[in-house]
Amino acid sequence: MPRAAFVYDDAMSLHVLRQDHPMRPMRLRHTFELLDAYGAFDGTDSLLVTPTLADETTVGAFHSRDYMAAVRTFSLGLTGSQPQRFGFAQGGDNPTYPGMYEAAMLSTGATLTAARMVADGEVAAAFNISGGLHHAAARNASGFCVFNDPVVAIMYLLQRGLRVAYVDIDAHHGDGVQDAFYNDPRVLTISVHESGQYLFPGTGFAGETGSGDGAGYAVNLPLYPYTDDEIYLEAFEAVVPPLLQAFAPDVLLTQLGIDSYHTDPLTHLQVTSRGFTAAVARLGGLGYPWLATGGGGYDIGAVARCWTLAYGVMCGTEWPDRIPTPAIERLGRTTLRDTEIPEVPDHIRADARALAAESVAAIRDAVFPAHGLPVHGLDV
Repeated sequence: MPRAAFVYDDAMSLHVLRQDHPMRPMRLRHTFELLDAYGAFDGTDSLLVTPTLADETTVGAFHSRDYMAAVRTFSLGLTGSQPQRFGFAQGGDNPTYPGMYEAAMLSTGATLTAARMVADGEVAAAFNISGGLHHAAARNASGFCVFNDPVVAIMYLLQRGLRVAYVDIDAHHGDGVQDAFYNDPRVLTISVHESGQYLFPGTGFAGETGSGDGAGYAVNLPLYPYTDDEIYLEAFEAVVPPLLQAFAPDVLLTQLGIDSYHTDPLTHLQVTSRGFTAAVARLGGLGYPWLATGGGGYDIGAVARCWTLAYGVMCGTEWPDRIPTPAIERLGRTTLRDTEIPEVPDHIRADARALAAESVAAIRDAVFPAHGLPVHGLDV
């Protein structure tokens, strides 16, 4: 059995939200080209899979009929459905653009393709870098996200009788996914992100832990701006692996946004390729059937390098650090991995460590007992 599948089509990278918009789908093609330059799809451990459009019934299990109809209308350049009512504005985060409906359905279809392959046991891991659009709500766009492919995929997996753990390491809180399953103990949502006190969407605090039957099944690990690899990984290790092992999901769905990167223009975390890859490898090493999606990431070169490293984890390959010659000019560098560590002043690191410790303690107190885990453990 091949270890991993990479679900991709160039059509995913061709649309333009707006000329000055930070979300640039061309980053997907850059990632594919870098992986291709490494020969990622030449061996037997890796499959390159072409996705198909999601069907309306599957997407409509989450998104409302009027919202889907409005997106289709806006995609045709028509505005009769009042864009603002559905979270769209030409000068805002969520502009309408030609082909928007098809682009969103293809991205969602790619995640569903990956979900089916993992659920059917065709591969151990499947990666859709165009997915991870975790902010979209049932009736509106939010945070550059039109259709919420993780929610749609989780609903598909639940219909197949599978329990799902969702781990989101994007710098922004995975609010749309959390909200969709806030009362559902079949889905464990864990989001590791820059605190909503400093960053959109302003949610994801440690006190948000689920409700009703889902109490204890929403987990949030908010971090201080300028949190570096060391503190990030210590907090991650204290919370994520023990909860996943206690929950023991049938499928692990990860949102691997790399806007946590230290040079990302929209966020403030100080994670490097080392920290990101270490978190991804820890998730993969737990051994669950693995559905992976992309997410945020607005330093285009960092996106391509880090998602290439992530796919290497999935197919068990350590790429050479020297970037293949065809990709050097496009990325503007010769090495795949970071060699420099961002310098964070001591007083800021102290604040970052304090918030990480506070967040971990809050999770242990409020969430760990629901999963039979001891409240006390190693300090962060």
